[in-house]
Amino acid sequence: MSSGTRSLQASRWSDRGQRGFSLARFLGLVMVVGLSGFLLLRIAPSLLEYWAVDKAIVAAAAVSKTPAELRSAFDKLAAAGYIDAIEGKDLTIDSQDGKMQVSFAYQKKIPLVGPASLLIDYQGTTSNSTSEKDAN
Repeated sequence: MSSGTRSLQASRWSDRGQRGFSLARFLGLVMVVGLSGFLLLRIAPSLLEYWAVDKAIVAAAAVSKTPAELRSAFDKLAAAGYIDAIEGKDLTIDSQDGKMQVSFAYQKKIPLVGPASLLIDYQGTTSNSTSEKDAN
């Protein structure tokens, strides 16, 4: 090969630059994905329970005429749905426009690692969910 060909090949290699992940970037990405997955696995049961509480309250409100009936119906639905976070006595029931509006609020403490834990405040109401569902 001539020296002109070698210098042409050298310039081609230097113009390309490096592509791909470095080891540090790869390990950082693995850590972020791993931590996100860990948090998701720890939070998922609590989030599923919150959705079950919300559905149980809407169902109990649909079949009840008095606050006592609503609390009793919610307790039955909670027992069937393995809901432990809240009971019928914890519900706040108001009457607006002849309809019962039910609201709830509770905290869930999720242990993470050692002394570290995550505290989530859950709250919901039937007044917003009912009007949004009727509008759609």
